[in-house]
Amino acid sequence: MKNKILELIRSSATNENDYKSLVTIFNLYEQLQYATNIKQMAEDIFIWLNKEFNIDNLTFSLFDINKNHREKILVKGEEFYLDDDLSYFFIINTQTSLNATVSFSATSKVHYKVLENQYNTIEAAFLQISPIIQNGILKKNFIESSSLDSVTNVYNRNYLIENLTTHLRLSNNKQNEIYFLMIGIDHFKAVIDEFDYDIADKVLIELAKVIHSNINEFDMVGRLNGDEFLVSILNNASEFQAEELAKRIIYDFAELSILVDEEKDLRLKKTICIGFEVYRLNSETSITDCIKNADIALYEAKNKGRSQLFKFGDLSAEDNIDLF
Repeated sequence: MKNKILELIRSSATNENDYKSLVTIFNLYEQLQYATNIKQMAEDIFIWLNKEFNIDNLTFSLFDINKNHREKILVKGEEFYLDDDLSYFFIINTQTSLNATVSFSATSKVHYKVLENQYNTIEAAFLQISPIIQNGILKKNFIESSSLDSVTNVYNRNYLIENLTTHLRLSNNKQNEIYFLMIGIDHFKAVIDEFDYDIADKVLIELAKVIHSNINEFDMVGRLNGDEFLVSILNNASEFQAEELAKRIIYDFAELSILVDEEKDLRLKKTICIGFEVYRLNSETSITDCIKNADIALYEAKNKGRSQLFKFGDLSAEDNIDLF
């Protein structure tokens, strides 16, 4: 592919069309240098393809060779299939385990013929921008590794608290209350003892899925340690609605059957408890204190049995909480 762009540079001295192709390639290259993340890069590539080649649909993905996993970063336009006669598929090799893939489809056979004639230009462009895409992928990986839990892909503790603080600052005091759900798996250590850490991780992943399936897109989830997850409800729900959401998470996870041995069709069912606490903007209690209170409420919920929800505000002097 490297020879194609060299040929384009060489022929641009005498061929006006090749010169114009070279100009548009470097316009794309220059535009991508201003992109702050991989999704914006994908947007810029789509805009370039649309402007230069009238392409109105695109799928930009990252393919992890080691994990054999594809993550869609951007999807534009109508759905199409890679085995369609009008489809194109390009791999942007980044010299890492993650390669970018760009696929799109012509709108007609005439359009397909036009794209065929411009194929070398598009291919040369993707070669030219591959180092920028590589930098975008490295930046994405760095941000995710510093902010996401490696097992469940939810926020880690520090990043969650940092985002909560930012959210409160940007909300201009419009967010009066935040509801905290501290979620813990009942007898989680027994999973590790009876099976292994891989099965334990699978249970954590399934719990993260159940949590995400119940919360709003604006709510935040973080894994604090071991089997404990913290959910912060930010969507202006009422306290009653937040409690009902907690009950749904408890119910949905209890109904879940987790496959632990495919050959024997061995399945595992687990339960969770939830500690509930409310952060009020004008109170003297800090976010950190509220998270501690939610943790205390979780321990009290576990003391009462499986699949329990306990509110920190219901704590009385008679409740016996032993955290150590």
